[in-house]
Amino acid sequence: MPRALTLAAAALLAGSSLTLTAPASAQPRRPAPARPAAPARPTTPPPAQVANAVDLSDAMATVAERVTPAVVAIFVEIVERPDAVLQEMQGFWGQAPEEPRRRAGSGSGVILRPDGVIITNSHVVDGATRIRVRLHDGRTFNARTLGIDRATDLAVLRVEATGLPVVRLGDSDAVRAGQIVLAVGAPFGLEATVTHGVVSASGRGGLGVNQIEDYLQTDASINPGNSGGALVNLRGELVGVNTMVVGRGQGIGFAVPSRLVSHVSDQLVATGRVVRGWIGIAAQDISVDIQRAFGPVRSGAVVNALDPEGPAARAGVQLGDVIVAINGRPVHDRHDMVREVASRAVGERLTLTVTRDRQRREFAVTTAMRPGESAAPATPPATPAAEPGPTGFGISIENLPAAYAQRMGLPQGTGVLIAQVQRGGAADRSGLRPGDVVLQADGREARSTDVVVEAARDGRAVLLVRRGRAQEFVGVYTGNEP
Repeated sequence: MPRALTLAAAALLAGSSLTLTAPASAQPRRPAPARPAAPARPTTPPPAQVANAVDLSDAMATVAERVTPAVVAIFVEIVERPDAVLQEMQGFWGQAPEEPRRRAGSGSGVILRPDGVIITNSHVVDGATRIRVRLHDGRTFNARTLGIDRATDLAVLRVEATGLPVVRLGDSDAVRAGQIVLAVGAPFGLEATVTHGVVSASGRGGLGVNQIEDYLQTDASINPGNSGGALVNLRGELVGVNTMVVGRGQGIGFAVPSRLVSHVSDQLVATGRVVRGWIGIAAQDISVDIQRAFGPVRSGAVVNALDPEGPAARAGVQLGDVIVAINGRPVHDRHDMVREVASRAVGERLTLTVTRDRQRREFAVTTAMRPGESAAPATPPATPAAEPGPTGFGISIENLPAAYAQRMGLPQGTGVLIAQVQRGGAADRSGLRPGDVVLQADGREARSTDVVVEAARDGRAVLLVRRGRAQEFVGVYTGNEP
């Protein structure tokens, strides 16, 4: 084989290429071939599954935009005070005064009426000495409690505002497991947080947390601060008020259903208390041994105590009867029975279906008021008396002593000293303490107590307060105005 061909063959076997070319003079000149154009991208519409997912995402975003303005953040303060009415200012020249212990908390709420009625959890506001509500638009109001129902962990607040956005109540009885829901609230103080999930179950009870338990279970993410927030369906309707999570699990949250929310909130707004129907019985769950004794009954509530003067006894219900349905709705256990009766108003007619001697019977029972209860409206809180001190804020003030001004590095003749603070008063609720120095009152330099008194004449004032080396503006007001 010629040497040139041998070299070419060796190059090809090595994976290289060898091109044999003719002399340049023998090659005809040809124009370079045109580069083919890149093929156009297909313009076919996305698959139907993608389009449906986009539609669902848009629907959820629309619901969130509609609901979020009606969900509020709630901030509470609980002050634990010693018994004395006034806290003496002793810390500057002698023994330090005992400071009240303050605890802060937060939660969420849902606006039910445009005139400022808000539903939340009772555990969010129970025992609070001050409640502040911040709306989605940034406005902040003092709130007063219209009523608390610890049996269902619900409470109703009111702020002095009108024209507020609301969430429409939905039908929680129509909710099915697997339906998509959104949870809106302020977990960890992160306001207007939206999470989503599905309804895991309805009618959950037996958790041992509240007297009346009838929860929607959801896997939508719920965290501390979500309490009192909204659980809504894809129509933007409130189907539950988020209440709690199981700390040991993931994706296990509970909400009070809207049916119960409506029943409780209407009564709290009208009378400040909840009066529930009563039929005069107590019951227990059916154990395996009871099943054997009672025959084919597998679920229900066994009547184990009976008030002889109660509606059920007068209708003919007896000890040992197994309640299997109320108004045609199955009763699986005693929790079902309790919530079915407790959700009824006084005077409602119920049909109890019971099993006795292996036979089914029905009894017509009219709910009554529990003995010792009253349907009269709860006594509204007394109008607070005028607070002591010249300002009406519950403080005693004096011109700043020269020695104290020098100690704080303030010019002589500047500032007003807060000498005493009434516990629970307006100044105390705003966080003022004995020893604070007022530098300004409503923008005027506080060169004397007269300036502070004048600023407080309308029941409110903005004070620039010095404490130690720090200073800040503090709003003080005697009422519940925003």
